[in-house]
Amino acid sequence: MGIEAALTAEGFATLQLRRVVNWARRSSLWPVPFATACCGIELMGTACSRYDLARFGAEVMRFSPRQADLLIVAGRIAVKMMPVLQRIYEQMSEPKWVISMGACASTGGVFDTYACVQGCDQFIPVDVYVPGCPPRPEQLIEGVMAIQRIVDNDGIPPMGPDGRRIPLGLVVEPTHVVRPQPVGITVGR
Repeated sequence: MGIEAALTAEGFATLQLRRVVNWARRSSLWPVPFATACCGIELMGTACSRYDLARFGAEVMRFSPRQADLLIVAGRIAVKMMPVLQRIYEQMSEPKWVISMGACASTGGVFDTYACVQGCDQFIPVDVYVPGCPPRPEQLIEGVMAIQRIVDNDGIPPMGPDGRRIPLGLVVEPTHVVRPQPVGITVGR
C-alpha cells in the first residue's frame, strides 16, 4: 500500500532504497515502556482500542530493550532508578529514539527533591518531549508521529564528535484548550 507511493518510476537507486528502509522503520516502531507513575496509565490508555496506537505500527510493546527501538520514559525517575534507565537505553539496538512523556520525566515536575531526577535528558538523549501532567493519549500519539517524521526525513540520528548521539529535543505542543469550570467554585464561609 504505502510502498508504491515511496517508490517512483525513475528506478530503484540508493535514495529509493533509503526511502523503503525508512518507510519500514517508521511503520514498525517497537516501544519499550519505562512507566513509573501516573503517566504510565495514560501510556496504557494509548495502546487501548479507543486511541489505538496500532494504527501507527507501535502496538508491539517490548519489555526487552534488545527488541525495541523507541524508549518511552513516562513518570518520575528516582535517582536509584536512573542507572536502570541508562542500562535499558544502552541495551537498545541502533537506531533508537526516546520520548520523554510528562512533566516528571522532562523536568522533575512537582517532585523538586533530592531523590528525583530533574529531567531524564541529563542522562540520556531525548528526541521528543510530550508535556502535561499527565499528558493525554492524543499527545503521546502526536509524539510517536513526530518520531515517525524524524525517521522519514533522515532515518539515522546524527552523531556528535565523541561518537554519542545528539538529542533532537523536539517539543509536542498541547492540542487541547483549558476551559474554566462550568460552575463557579466557592469556599464555605
